[in-house]
Amino acid sequence: MRVPGIGGDLTDHFVKGTFDELYIVYNEFKSAIQQRVIVEKLFPIDAAAEFGTTQTEGMSGGSYLYEPDEAALLNVFIPKHFQTQTFRILLESAAAEHGARMAAMDGATRNAGQLIKKVTLHYNKTRQSAITKELMDIVGGAEALK
Repeated sequence: MRVPGIGGDLTDHFVKGTFDELYIVYNEFKSAIQQRVIVEKLFPIDAAAEFGTTQTEGMSGGSYLYEPDEAALLNVFIPKHFQTQTFRILLESAAAEHGARMAAMDGATRNAGQLIKKVTLHYNKTRQSAITKELMDIVGGAEALK
């Protein structure tokens, strides 16, 4: 079964047996200033870790009838699950990137504001020094004329 989208090739390769496990590394968005690097196992799916249950909990109630059969359902739901997880990971990474950019721009804006204050102070001191020197020259010239 061909799975469309970003994870289609990976799903096909896993089903064909090209690789045994698939791990993905991405940035998890915690807040605008905090992101975490996550390593997550996507294939094979560990039901206990994924859904918080053990295999015996799901089977203790007896057997279930599936319509269509289990294999047909798994052929549909596992690729859908993988596509959903891939999309979630892409959204997490995009949100983390936007948060990092926002924090960087905030820092740059703050630094630019401080730099503007320093340059303005330096400019004003230089201008005031030039004015004071001109006044002293004028006063000195007036004193010389007396």
